[in-house]
Amino acid sequence: MDIEQYREYCLSLPGVTEEFPFGEETLVYKVAGKMFALSGLEEFNSINLKCDPEEAVELRERYEGVTPGYHMNKKHWNTVDIHSNIPNKLLLQWIKNSYDLVVASLPKKEREKLSQ
Repeated sequence: MDIEQYREYCLSLPGVTEEFPFGEETLVYKVAGKMFALSGLEEFNSINLKCDPEEAVELRERYEGVTPGYHMNKKHWNTVDIHSNIPNKLLLQWIKNSYDLVVASLPKKEREKLSQ
């Protein structure tokens, strides 16, 4: 996956915004003001994704390219090395799972807005 594929996919999800709250080099994707994915812009080597705590541990054990979230809450975030042998289809699924996890935590009114 390259940064353009990543960017296009994230922006294709309902209600997503692209922001730079940590400076010009960290690309952050949010839904309803809450982060679900972030990566380096200049050096696109990994993606931080929100994850169910139990699934996060399972993915780390199963895939060499998945580690606890770099500079994030390690219980809820994983860092995925995009240069590892993880197929793009799986990366896209994990991005969507991260998005869905954040959406599920939103108030009902916010979730309804996104489903319109």
